[in-house]
Amino acid sequence: MLTRRTSGILLHPTSLPGRFGGGDFGADAYRFVDWLADAGQSYWQMLPLGEIGAGNSPYMCRSAFAGNALLIDLEELAGHGWLTPEDLVPPPGLHPDRVDYAIMRPFRMNRLRHAYVSFFSLRNNKMKYLYDVFCKEEGDWLDDYALFMAIATRQDWKEWNDWPEELAHRDAQALRSVAESSSYETGFWKFCQWCFARQWLKLKNYAHARGVEIIGDVPIFVAHQSADVWAHPELFELDGEGRSTVVAGVPPDYFSQTGQLWGNPLYRWRAHEETGYSWWIARMKHALKLVDMVRIDHFRGFAAYWEIPAGAPDATGGRWVAGPGENLFEALHQAIPDMPIIAEDLGVITPDVMELRDKFNLPGLRVLQFAFGEGEDNYFLPHHYIPNTVAYTGTHDNDTSLGWWNSASGHEKNFASHYLRSDGHAINRDMMRAISASAANTVIFPMQDVLGLCGDHRMNYPGHADGNWEWRFSWDQLQPEQTRALAQMSAEHHRL
Repeated sequence: MLTRRTSGILLHPTSLPGRFGGGDFGADAYRFVDWLADAGQSYWQMLPLGEIGAGNSPYMCRSAFAGNALLIDLEELAGHGWLTPEDLVPPPGLHPDRVDYAIMRPFRMNRLRHAYVSFFSLRNNKMKYLYDVFCKEEGDWLDDYALFMAIATRQDWKEWNDWPEELAHRDAQALRSVAESSSYETGFWKFCQWCFARQWLKLKNYAHARGVEIIGDVPIFVAHQSADVWAHPELFELDGEGRSTVVAGVPPDYFSQTGQLWGNPLYRWRAHEETGYSWWIARMKHALKLVDMVRIDHFRGFAAYWEIPAGAPDATGGRWVAGPGENLFEALHQAIPDMPIIAEDLGVITPDVMELRDKFNLPGLRVLQFAFGEGEDNYFLPHHYIPNTVAYTGTHDNDTSLGWWNSASGHEKNFASHYLRSDGHAINRDMMRAISASAANTVIFPMQDVLGLCGDHRMNYPGHADGNWEWRFSWDQLQPEQTRALAQMSAEHHRL
């Protein structure tokens, strides 16, 4: 899969510049693709593109299949006549350097509703046929998703297990009745997904034309408040009332002394096995229609996962439980022979995780920021990298490289200075150069490191509920010499 030497940039689309409070699939996304090509980069890696829910986290999606409607380019909708110039006046109070979801979300959703009304009001609308084809082709997941969102809206976004019993437990007659009475609302959510898919696939095709491929991200878990858990409760560890009995997280680690309590419902793996893992196969096939390869977040959870009792205050009281292991990946391999998957194998990694990864020849991850706390035998030092590896200076969960340096211990700074032959003045570039020169076939640089930004610009603070997923860059932060230096480094290390 990743058999040639390449490099790429990690940047979620929400972090792009843009007029309406957050990045989207508009002109700035195309400009970013052009910049990637000019800078000699082969990959655009991003976080999950799914419909975000609690905390605005792309790892807590309302659907494993639906796209994030907040990424839809409003100006493209206006180009079809579905929005007016007045609709494109940005709301006051937006910040160019961060996503303000409290302002941006209601503004964008309001405009999408305007576009929905206009779309179905136009006479001789030839695109209506394309919408109908999309709804039919994606109906296996789209119908449940649209109905879930329609009911959730009507129920003021209460948890689905707190809805009226006949809706929470999917009584067939009740669902038919609510589907009939909510056809306008379900149509809106389907319209949003059609716009998302149409715009995204056009952008993806443009990236391919410029020699750039897309690395997507599939979270291992989904949110409890999601169409998937509501539509398929038998596949999750729930009680008779639809509440989680156990939830996901990780034990204490580098990021948190009390671990991380994610709160996602855990899978009932025996039920998945009885279906031949059909839900997972459908999920991966859908993801690979949108991206060229997928990074599976928390890969170690397929070997064994941290099970935390529901209602626990933190993750310390959890326990390890065996996952589906090779049975799942054999089923995926049968359905998707090439299986372009990257295994995010960070965290508490045991031999069974490495055996599962290597059995299916999946590339794993190395993160340079983890390399300097120990000695020369540290697994994350570049001289230990192997070709079947994706190397990072840091991921979305890490500080920026400059931020890491500013908070590193004296030992870490001394070791890094010696190993990288760096005085720390341009530590971000020195760390980028170290992984670029390594044996890893693929290296990925966070955009913050390209720009040389401090820790104030990190994307996520694991274990913290607020202040995440908001960072954005601006074009005036990107200087021509940074682009030239990146292209030159890729050329020197044979990554073009």
